[in-house]
Amino acid sequence: MIKTKITEMFDIEHPIVQGGMHYVGFAEMAAAVSNAGGLGIITGLTQASPKDLANEIARCKDMTDKPIGVNLTFLPGFANPDYPGYIESIVKGGVKIVETAGRSPEKFMPLLKDAGIKVIHKCTSVRHALKAEKIGCDAASVDGFECGGHPGEDDIPNMILLPRAFEELKIPFIASGGMGNGQQLVAALAMGAEGVNMGTRFIATKEAPVHQNVKEALVNASELDTELIMRPLRNTERVLKNDAVTRILEKEKSLGADIQIQDIFGEVAGVYPKIMQEGTMDAGAWSCGMVAGLIHDIPTCKELIDRVISEAEEIINNRLSKLKTA
Repeated sequence: MIKTKITEMFDIEHPIVQGGMHYVGFAEMAAAVSNAGGLGIITGLTQASPKDLANEIARCKDMTDKPIGVNLTFLPGFANPDYPGYIESIVKGGVKIVETAGRSPEKFMPLLKDAGIKVIHKCTSVRHALKAEKIGCDAASVDGFECGGHPGEDDIPNMILLPRAFEELKIPFIASGGMGNGQQLVAALAMGAEGVNMGTRFIATKEAPVHQNVKEALVNASELDTELIMRPLRNTERVLKNDAVTRILEKEKSLGADIQIQDIFGEVAGVYPKIMQEGTMDAGAWSCGMVAGLIHDIPTCKELIDRVISEAEEIINNRLSKLKTA
């Protein structure tokens, strides 16, 4: 059993969090992770409205009596979801943990904290994590360059980012980006983290509510099979290679600094249902971490979490203990 500040803060058995993922973080996913002793998270904005989120939270609570969380991603100014409405659904649903991502959650912190909600903010840099600490976040999810989705624009991998976070932060943090096995959990703990956030790895589980084609694509992929898109737009995203991604990269090369989001709209807008639910793997770009190279099977969430913990305990108790000097 590995107990940390994060297991205590979130009242969970194991220091493993399933981060928010678009069209993956449904009730089935969150409940399976929480029932296995981790922290399962529902992706708030995958739900079309606050009412839909309220229904999804209720569905999840029918499947588990363990703690769950909700992810709220604060999008750039041109998008304007009903965030107060989503927060109201979270509060009324009795959810006590919120993972925030994207822009700063500062504007909405009073609503969350007044309801007694613990806030963990996903950050791709130490400076953003320090800002999260300053505005009252309870923890940070420090997201290295290896991650699927948006790694920021600094390109700092976790071997540097995590020790830097440990040097600067007073609040606890977990390691996110590229996480998928017990070796990485031990390494994260050694670098100061209080646990790990796994995203891509949880997609390749039996309970993940996505098409089998998606799971098999992850098993078949290597660590060389992701690409970075939208770099010229300063909205970098790590995605799995496919035909749509190849088209995006070709457009970025040919258009250079003149590229606009409209030029790749067909490859990035509204594609997740086609990929995640229908299994049309070349329908568009979808977030995937470099951890794909470490995904070799499709276990249940319990099998995966138990394996990560047993691997970590074996390393701590056996391999590392033997390295002690007299």
